[in-house]
Amino acid sequence: MLGLAIIGIFILAGIFAPLVSPHDPYEVDVTEKLLKPCLEFPLGTDQLGRCILSRLIYGIRTSLTTAIFATALMLAIGVPLGILAGYVGGWLDNIVMRLADIASTFPSSLLALAIVGVLGPSIANIMIVFVLLWWAPFARIVRSIVIKLKEKEFVMAAIAAGSSRTTIILKHITLNAISPIIVLATLRIAAVIMHVAGFSFIGLGSQPPTADWGVMLSDSRQYLTSYPLMLLWPGLAIMLAVFAFNSLGEGLNDILLPSSGNMAVTKEDKD
Repeated sequence: MLGLAIIGIFILAGIFAPLVSPHDPYEVDVTEKLLKPCLEFPLGTDQLGRCILSRLIYGIRTSLTTAIFATALMLAIGVPLGILAGYVGGWLDNIVMRLADIASTFPSSLLALAIVGVLGPSIANIMIVFVLLWWAPFARIVRSIVIKLKEKEFVMAAIAAGSSRTTIILKHITLNAISPIIVLATLRIAAVIMHVAGFSFIGLGSQPPTADWGVMLSDSRQYLTSYPLMLLWPGLAIMLAVFAFNSLGEGLNDILLPSSGNMAVTKEDKD
């Protein structure tokens, strides 16, 4: 519930950013640079005199939108492939699982460097990396569930009753596999937020002057000793967002999958 509350605050702040932000996040005033927190600037200003709080609020849009959209694309690829692999089996199952093996073992940082080298640094190109590699856990989990479900009595009864394959997959299999998908998707959003910030920090994601948490961290490096607050706030925002989604995912895992343990944690979350 705490994680859900934090996520709700972030989402509302991102949606109503123009209303809740005290200043324009891109307004530069070097005469007010590196100010400490005050009434006008609650979290202070950065090296260009921009309001840190306003940039943090607008950064929610970049981080959460990217994470949610990237995870939705992973679901759109991984879930159908997992269902087809588990239900049809045979050569199709072998092809999907070999592709999942390749996606799971390929280094995300190396692929990011390759794509950025060809297409240029941007948040969209980094999102391509996530989608190309991180659909595999969804496909694996869904496939294992489908293999178990298709042998259940209610599925066999639907087949005997003459239900079409599409009806069986959508009505009887997908609905029963939705719980682990929700859990893994929640944890995946947290992982994407962290990786987006990391890639932006090293200059491969969002580019200055975009209001992005990773960009704000990168800008604060040279002021680490002289003005540490500039580093603290975006780092705290990333920590809270990741904590919130991980807490929500763990809670959903306990509620929806009480006997499965922490099945939704995958290797990519630890990279």
